Amino acid sequence: MTEIAPSAHIAPGAVIAPGAQIGAGCRIGPFCHIGPEVVLEDGVELVSHIVVEGATRIGAGARILPFASVGTPPQDTKYKNEPTRCEIGARTLVREGCTIHRASVGGSGVTSVGAGCMLMAQAHVAHDCILGDGVILANNVMLGGHVHVGDGAFIGGGAAVTQTVRIGRLAMVSGLAGVTNDIPPFGYVFGLPARLVGFNKIGLLRRGASRDDIRTLRLAHNFLYKDPGEFAAKVTQAEERWSGDPLVQEVLAFIRDATRRRQLVRPGRMTAPELGGVDEENGEGA
Repeated sequence: MTEIAPSAHIAPGAVIAPGAQIGAGCRIGPFCHIGPEVVLEDGVELVSHIVVEGATRIGAGARILPFASVGTPPQDTKYKNEPTRCEIGARTLVREGCTIHRASVGGSGVTSVGAGCMLMAQAHVAHDCILGDGVILANNVMLGGHVHVGDGAFIGGGAAVTQTVRIGRLAMVSGLAGVTNDIPPFGYVFGLPARLVGFNKIGLLRRGASRDDIRTLRLAHNFLYKDPGEFAAKVTQAEERWSGDPLVQEVLAFIRDATRRRQLVRPGRMTAPELGGVDEENGEGA
């Protein structure tokens, strides 16, 4: 049975299938199509010309702009309309033309976008992707299936991320990058294929990291990726050397994670004309 809160506003021309649940204060614009298993929490706004299908839940206060589609079937030839889900967190903004597919049967059964995210125009979130809170995807970002993106990460315009890649918290991906390997927390990557060229100093400072935190993280980054020596041995040494530093330990835990399916991104270097908003000496993301 369809449940539409009395305070919801449904424009003429919108189609609400029997069984959908529409929360208080929702605004559904003209020519939107809402499937029978969809749940819109309070205050969701669908501006116009939007399709929401499947077992999809959209969190309170989320806003979706024209020609986006959410919860449509995955682009996976193995998928035979099995019951999978799609979830969009509260206060997330989905801009024009974005596509967010529900999960396939080869993962956790849910595609999830966290709270307070912004997906800019034409971004694509494939089946079984998991995005944390506060993630920003710039225009035309393409995420393959089963990609995991940590809280607060930023992926620049036109970047492509291949399936099963993991991107750590507050990592930064440059525009047009081609990401084929895992990016540790706070890492900054650039190029095709993407290479680790620094860390996201500005993002860390904006979220409360101190100058001492930045100095320590820089020391650890240089030790792991620039100093000579076998990488596994340096990871062990870093665990002991910075045992009391939570940011360094977060990076090391990501590196040690046995569930990762991709190798770590390799370190690289940016030449001066390519630097843009990156500090040339320290490779710090702007």
